[in-house]
Amino acid sequence: MRRKAMENLVEWKNSEDRKPLVLKGARQVGKTWLMKEFGKSYYEETFYFNFDEEDELKSIFDNNKDAHRIIELLGIIKGKKILPEKHLIIFDEVQECSSALNSLKYFCENANEYHVISAGSLLGTLLAQPKSYPVGKVNLLEISPLTFDEFLEAVDESLYKYYLSINNETQIENIFHNRLLEMYNYYLIIGGMPECVAAWVKTKDPEKVDSIQKELIELYENDFSKHNGKINSGRILMVFRSIVTQLAKDNEKFVYGCVKEGARAREFEEAIEWLVSAGMVLRIYNVSKPEHPLNAFEQLNHFKLFMFDVGLLKKMAGISNEAILLKADYQFKGALTENYVLQQIKSLYSVSPKYFAPTAQNEVDFLVQSGAEVIPIEVKSGESINSPSLKDYIKKYEPTSAVRFSKLGLKKDGMIINIPLYLAGQLKNYI
Repeated sequence: MRRKAMENLVEWKNSEDRKPLVLKGARQVGKTWLMKEFGKSYYEETFYFNFDEEDELKSIFDNNKDAHRIIELLGIIKGKKILPEKHLIIFDEVQECSSALNSLKYFCENANEYHVISAGSLLGTLLAQPKSYPVGKVNLLEISPLTFDEFLEAVDESLYKYYLSINNETQIENIFHNRLLEMYNYYLIIGGMPECVAAWVKTKDPEKVDSIQKELIELYENDFSKHNGKINSGRILMVFRSIVTQLAKDNEKFVYGCVKEGARAREFEEAIEWLVSAGMVLRIYNVSKPEHPLNAFEQLNHFKLFMFDVGLLKKMAGISNEAILLKADYQFKGALTENYVLQQIKSLYSVSPKYFAPTAQNEVDFLVQSGAEVIPIEVKSGESINSPSLKDYIKKYEPTSAVRFSKLGLKKDGMIINIPLYLAGQLKNYI
């Protein structure tokens, strides 16, 4: 499967300002595969070191702070001299060796001619603690599940080629519109976890995909107790399991009482931070004003939590495949669609998406900041395009453009641009 992150890795390789690279992201999103594939495609040789499988490696980093000496010893272990520029060095599961993570500072300062990439399970929770990694001495790259367009390319390459040809002037023929909507529904079911997508491509067996999703959720829940540190693992688990309930409410704002009756923020805010840092949940904040710069108006006590993968959210919510494929409407459809859209747009702009809910009855699903402009986005799960909140927003704030995602085709509705849900990841091309 082709991953767009490969382009980021090539850019990193060729950068004059390159530092050792750290890949962030939840477990099983494909970090190890991506690093190895990058090494195989763009270097003469790859030297792979796994700190979870090779415990004896830790002594090299515990006893040495000289990057060149570390390289020499690693070369001896592999029986071959490691060369700068030509060879890629991979440190995997680096969270198991804090001295190896810290050694990236020495590579940056004294041996930056060597190309070093690191990754690890729940590494984001370490990176959230400044003392746990060399601040300012590494480049960071977040790896997420496959986006819809990556999924489409893996599942139906010919339809993907048509997808790439769509632009502002394209009249999308019904046959292609319907096929792309079908692929969108498949994505809601399968999600973007590489193992799930690979299983679907290979077997077309929904039971196999369902089984993998169940195993992944169990794996993550087991990780909470394994890697929680000082944070109560039970609270992490309670927050994680409450996401479906939170999103099922009419007002999706996170409510601590939905985690535990009578709960207070101080009991669970560290658990939330842990889940966000681990890449397990996506958090977006409400803003007090829909103005540039959006970050200045975040309301830190008003936020929503979404799952990092829509397929796993579908599994956790217990939504049947039949409902997604055959029913025009079903419980949780709106929340599932919002989760999907957030996954596609969250990395498109340098400022993360927000939402705007001045009242409980008047809410704009997302705001994105494009340059100095703030663009409101409404998400519709079907073909109904009644958008009173968006129209009220337009009347009051007069944005330069506004977006509605729905199952309708690409068209202009006054100053609202209606974009089909399957084109959510192409948002920047239409505003």
